[in-house]
Amino acid sequence: MSTSSASPPEYAAAYSPARLPAIERARRRIPPGALKALALFAAVRCAGILTVMLVNALTGHPLLKTLAHSWDSRWYLHIAAHGYGHLIWITPKGAVQSDWAFFPLYPQLIRALTTVLPLTPGAAGLLISWAAAGVAAYGVYAIGHYLYGRGVATALVALWAVMPHAIELSLAYTESLFSALAIWALYCVLKGRWVWAGSLAALAGLSRPSGFAVAAAVGVAGAYEVVRRRGRVPAGLWIGVLLAPLGWLGYVLWVGQQTGDLLGGYFKVQSAWDSRFDFGVGALHFLKALMLYGGKFVYPMALVTVLAGVLLFGLLCLDRAPLVLVVFTGLLILLVVGGSGSFSSKPRFLLPAFPLLIPMARALVRTWRVRPAQAVLVCAALTLVSLLFGAYLTVVAHSPL
Repeated sequence: MSTSSASPPEYAAAYSPARLPAIERARRRIPPGALKALALFAAVRCAGILTVMLVNALTGHPLLKTLAHSWDSRWYLHIAAHGYGHLIWITPKGAVQSDWAFFPLYPQLIRALTTVLPLTPGAAGLLISWAAAGVAAYGVYAIGHYLYGRGVATALVALWAVMPHAIELSLAYTESLFSALAIWALYCVLKGRWVWAGSLAALAGLSRPSGFAVAAAVGVAGAYEVVRRRGRVPAGLWIGVLLAPLGWLGYVLWVGQQTGDLLGGYFKVQSAWDSRFDFGVGALHFLKALMLYGGKFVYPMALVTVLAGVLLFGLLCLDRAPLVLVVFTGLLILLVVGGSGSFSSKPRFLLPAFPLLIPMARALVRTWRVRPAQAVLVCAALTLVSLLFGAYLTVVAHSPL
C-alpha cells in the first residue's frame, strides 16, 4: 500500500494560509492569562452552585429551585412568559407593587431563548445569568490587565468571584447581565471606543434601575475628554455620550406613559416597592433597629459589606483610579447608602462595583510576591466564606435578596 504526503482536504482547509491569520488574530486579542483567570472564576462559581445544591439536598429542597425561582426571579420569569401589566402584589401596608418596577432586557432575553431552544424560563434565566457572569469576569480581567497588568487582573477576577454575595451572579437575577454590560462599557471608555461604550451603557440602562450610573460615568468621562482636549474630540465621543442614557430614559418614560404620569409614573411605581432615594434616612433607621433588637445573621453581614464598600471606595479614590471607574462606583455606593429598601438586598447592588476590589487586588499581588503562603491562605478563607454564606443566603436566610 502506497503512502502519500498530501494532506487531507479537511486538514488543508482548516489550516490554509487564508485562515491562519484570522485564528492568530483572534488568539492575540485575548490578554495573556485571561483563560486561567476565567477558569478560576468558573471553578469558584461552580463550587458555589454545588454548595447550594448540596444544602438544598440536605434540607429537602429541589436542587436548583432556589437558583431559578428566588424572590425577584419569579417576577422576571412571569414577565418573560406573560409580558407586563399582568402581575401585582398588595403589601400588608396596602402598597400596590407592579411588574413595571422590573426593567425589560433580561426577561426579553429569557423569552427569546425559550422561543428558539427547548428550555423552561427558569433554565433559560440561569443560562443567561451564568453566561453573562463569564463575560463580566472577562471584562474585569480586561480592565485589570489594561490598567495594572496580568497579576492584578487575575487577583481582581479571583476577588470578584469570592465576594460575599457573589452567589447572586448564579441566580436568575439581572446582576450578571448588568455587570457584563456595565463593565464592558467602562472598558470601551478606557480604550476610547465611545460608540461601543454608549451602546453598551444604553443596554445596561435597559437591564437595571442602576443603569443610570453607567450612563453618568460615560457622560462625565466624555465631558472630561472634551475639556481636556479643548473640544477637539472625535464625533464618536458625542454619539456615545448621547446614546448612553437612552435605554434607562426610554424605559422610565414608557412606564410613565403606561401609568398616565410621563415624568413621575416610574418613580411612583418604585415608591410602592419602598425603593427611593431618601438620603440615608432608611439606612439610619435600619442601623438603629439592628443595634436595639438585633436580627438574622444576613443583616449584620449586609452592614459589614456596605461599610467595607464605603471604605474601599475611599481607597480607590486615593489610588487615583480612572475617572470613569470612580464615577460609576461612587454612584453605586451613593445608591446603596442613600437609598431606601430592604438592607439585606443592598450588597448585591455592589456586585457590579468591581473597582472597589482594585486596592485589595494590588495588595494581594504584593503579598504574593513576598509571602505566597499568606496570600493563598487569604484567598482560601475568602472562598470558604463566600461559598458557605452564598448557600446560607439562598437556602436558609429567607430574607429578600
